[in-house]
Amino acid sequence: MAGNPVPIPAKTGPHAKILCIDDLRIAATEKLPAGARDFYNSGSTDQLTLHENTSAYSKYRLRPRVLVDVSRCDPSTTCFASPVAFPLGVSPAGLQAMAHPSGELATARACARRGVSMCISSFANYSVSEIRAAGLGVRGDMRHAMQLYTMKDRGLEEKILRKAESEGCSAVFLTADSPVLGVRYNEWRNDFRTPKGLNFPALEWDAEDIQGRTHDDGFMSFNDDGHNWARDIPWLRSVTKMEIWIKGVLTAEDTLKAIEMGCDGVLVSNHGGRQLDGVAATIDALPECVEAAAGRIRIHVDGGIRSGTDMFKALALGAEHVWVGRPAIWGLAYDGEQGVDLMLDTFYNEFKRCMQLTGCNSVKDITKACLGVVRSDGPLARL
Repeated sequence: MAGNPVPIPAKTGPHAKILCIDDLRIAATEKLPAGARDFYNSGSTDQLTLHENTSAYSKYRLRPRVLVDVSRCDPSTTCFASPVAFPLGVSPAGLQAMAHPSGELATARACARRGVSMCISSFANYSVSEIRAAGLGVRGDMRHAMQLYTMKDRGLEEKILRKAESEGCSAVFLTADSPVLGVRYNEWRNDFRTPKGLNFPALEWDAEDIQGRTHDDGFMSFNDDGHNWARDIPWLRSVTKMEIWIKGVLTAEDTLKAIEMGCDGVLVSNHGGRQLDGVAATIDALPECVEAAAGRIRIHVDGGIRSGTDMFKALALGAEHVWVGRPAIWGLAYDGEQGVDLMLDTFYNEFKRCMQLTGCNSVKDITKACLGVVRSDGPLARL
């Protein structure tokens, strides 16, 4: 899938001032209506975890090696056993058509063009068939995962799985951190409801169904808070051949449980700070999960990644691959498909340059030796 990524052009014209992901966030936020802006950008309760997801990266410092020939630096790797241009994918962010009418279709096309994977949300505004077709229309080996919640309606849950598999999705991301929704004050204050005209095809909800209830009420009506390892993982294995990944893992204990249950991978994630506030930033939870995995299960991470250097740090701490959600939304809100192109190009360019400036020619060269951590007494400590 990686192929030969499109060269990074000099930024000119309307995108000239978008030099980093934070520039993109600011520009997108100015374009979004208040309700949509709060829905996308806010977290739960005091939003401590939301902010620490990003700020926690700042305590790690790079340890570059110099006088290394990096003229052939190659940031490509694999995801779901398929080549990708670099180790970044777009997380299952729902309601993308609220940011731009093309929503997930634009995101799929941009991901395919850049040669990276995408996970489709259960709350996508377009069907799996439409999203897959959009990506495959650009690149024939485009890889998708399907995000899934445990549902009271087991028949519908199975239907979603079988549809995703029949359309060629490679993996299912079972979102395990959401027996109920987090306490999201902004949604309650705003009485947030999905805008008129938007559907959730995977859940078989049309606009009329959606308008009659808040986001919180809608989620509670279908989600099964009785989910558990012993019931749900064997059932998934019985109905799909897709890879099974557990999204929302933050501890060594749950990493070990995923191994015990025969899962294919875990996504170290705290739902972008939207579920339980006060949990660890994902970059801080990552090392214990990597240590517990001991190479027996694949480890990916999302949450708060806002630069190619953040990507590099996550890989140095043991992640094989990273995922981003809000940056894709910001790209859509800023300039639709071209905005997502810009977001992916920004990450790619920053990540490759970080590799070169630290003396890494391949993703395999990125190890703990590339990082130090700031100590309160001053000296930089090696990991």
